Amino acid sequence: MTSAPPVQLISLGSLSANLLWNEQHAVRTGHATCSSIVQDDTLTLVNPGLPPAAMASRLHERTGQMPDRVQRVFLTSVDADHARGLEAFPDATWLAFPPELDAARERAESERDAAVEHGDEEHAESLARHLTALEQIVPTEEGPAPNIDLFPSVGVTPGCCGLLLPHEGQTILIAGDAVASQAHLLAGQILPCLDRKMAQASFTEAIEIADFIVCGRDGMIPSPGRVPESAGPGHTLPSL
Repeated sequence: MTSAPPVQLISLGSLSANLLWNEQHAVRTGHATCSSIVQDDTLTLVNPGLPPAAMASRLHERTGQMPDRVQRVFLTSVDADHARGLEAFPDATWLAFPPELDAARERAESERDAAVEHGDEEHAESLARHLTALEQIVPTEEGPAPNIDLFPSVGVTPGCCGLLLPHEGQTILIAGDAVASQAHLLAGQILPCLDRKMAQASFTEAIEIADFIVCGRDGMIPSPGRVPESAGPGHTLPSL
């Protein structure tokens, strides 16, 4: 008799602009797929990308649990698409991979200093609040609970990091934006990024190592085990 997987989808994500649909600019608010993991009575939420009220509502609809039941929140990326709903879980420990946090802080500090230099007080104050929020996220190089391992997938962001967990002799990977959707997987496409080579390597490794993948903007899908032969070259943005 098989048991239910420890990963449950809370909300399906969406891209603000999907290049596979020929969308060249934002046409909706992007948000990451949110999922929950229950291991040894520890409830971990991954990527609460919806606003706090919506996130709390979806959690209750999908699990019957209230926000104060969540002990840990793990972010595969710290951008708004993945972290918009963090404030719904003030009692939880917020976690992210150190390189992702370091890069986000460095970027925010640079933008804040530039805003101050140009006299843009409103933007500078907004960035200061963002930096304060980043300080509440704890850097971690360990999984959020027993039997959950970090799976660094650098490329789409400087410190994108998924979670790898076993289930009945197979592996489930919560991939974040390293694998955006089933359509992206089948087309061999990565999201726009600054480091195409590393993103493509992370994309390939995710497909090869996992039996099931929770995509960054889609549901949980079986992995084909290798990048499809029909895969395209991947989308990327020019390096800055």
